[in-house]
Amino acid sequence: MAWLVLIVSGVLEAVWATALGRSEGFTRLAPTLVFGVAIVASMAGLAFAMRTLPVGTAYAVWVGIGASLTVVYAMAAGTEPASLLKIVFLLMIVGGVIGLKLSS
Repeated sequence: MAWLVLIVSGVLEAVWATALGRSEGFTRLAPTLVFGVAIVASMAGLAFAMRTLPVGTAYAVWVGIGASLTVVYAMAAGTEPASLLKIVFLLMIVGGVIGLKLSS
């Protein structure tokens, strides 16, 4: 259960990071509200997962999922250019996250 909550929390990290960028310094209401809800839910899920998972592993997986999805979304939306090197490095992050899961 903790791993599932951690994965959902990592996805929510990508949501709040993207919403933060779109809030334009908290001047746009909708992205600001999405940011607030997503960050609270993401942190709560991370805290829940850390009750049973090692802190370092949980945090690294949470950040890896959030960072990877944030970059993938930005590339898919066209707000950030895609390149072969970016894709290779994203795959390295995903590989590290999978490795941490398998070694726990």
